[in-house]
Amino acid sequence: MKITRPKKVLIVDDSATMRTLIRQRIETDRRLEVVGEARDAHEARRLIKETSPDVLTLDVEMPHMDGITFLEKLMRLRPLPVVMISSETRSGSRAAVKALSLGAVDCIGKPATGGGLQHAFERLPELLVAAASARVQGPRAQKTSAPSAGFTWNGNIVLIGSSTGGVDALETVLSGFPENAPPTLIAQHMPASFLENFAGRLHKNVLPQVSLAEDMETISPGRIFLAPGGQTHLAVNAASEAQCRLLNSEKVNGHCPSVEVLFESALPLAEKIVAVMLTGMGRDGAKAMLKLRQAGARCIAQDRATSVVFGMPRAVLENGAAENAVPLNEVAGEILRLCGPCGESRDRDFRGDAK
Repeated sequence: MKITRPKKVLIVDDSATMRTLIRQRIETDRRLEVVGEARDAHEARRLIKETSPDVLTLDVEMPHMDGITFLEKLMRLRPLPVVMISSETRSGSRAAVKALSLGAVDCIGKPATGGGLQHAFERLPELLVAAASARVQGPRAQKTSAPSAGFTWNGNIVLIGSSTGGVDALETVLSGFPENAPPTLIAQHMPASFLENFAGRLHKNVLPQVSLAEDMETISPGRIFLAPGGQTHLAVNAASEAQCRLLNSEKVNGHCPSVEVLFESALPLAEKIVAVMLTGMGRDGAKAMLKLRQAGARCIAQDRATSVVFGMPRAVLENGAAENAVPLNEVAGEILRLCGPCGESRDRDFRGDAK
């Protein structure tokens, strides 16, 4: 029987208390091994050379050189999977979103008070295991082609699910949308405290209007709606004209917002839906995407080569929910094709029997 060695983790944090808490949580999982602890970027550089870690935890706020500056240098000189640890303050949220855009695999919100730390670090081992196998590259030069100026909407609504690696993936896809883009609803796995900053970043960098969804807001062209998260799922109200609905509920598949909830809610409108699964860990949304495809929706997934973590796209390709796998820089074009005048309203080759 093949023995898999534990993934080597380097903890980088200026707080001794925080390093201890992180170490204790990591040591509950035999798939992980802490190979060193660093108080600052200088120590981190030395320990990276000495221990060759598979993944780092990195604090945003550190003395001498902050975590964002160190991350930027690391991704340029020696790309490694990094899970950021950031405070849930406004400045911390901005830094977390920037870190994710620079190539950090994921980010965990650190509550302002110590009482919530145990809960905040609950998923840390799982994130580190996934991150250690993530596809990490330096700064990415390849971008989506410029948006088509002559786009004509055919009435389809776009639903996107994403998780680990989703910040960069979503910005790449939405950068390929024109100002009159098809209406798009997004469930991105991210702490609620970070989502407002992420929506603001997207709004500045892409042509359509991007915002956190509000309850009963009309779904219309040129608008991109992000699930606000927290204890709120984003759904589609198909009772009359299509509207956003915010549903207060427990986590589904371990997530809030959940891709499963968003996709499932759109079943009454399936023949006018284009569902997209981007990079992410786990299987959230796989069952609901299959139902959508069986009901007439068009469904695609990001391919393995461009996914940071191939879990969610792989799940919808393996169960037959996704028609095909598309490289990230081609996803926007495929969405616009399916939402334009030449887009087929149904997947003619699909007979509703995918397993």
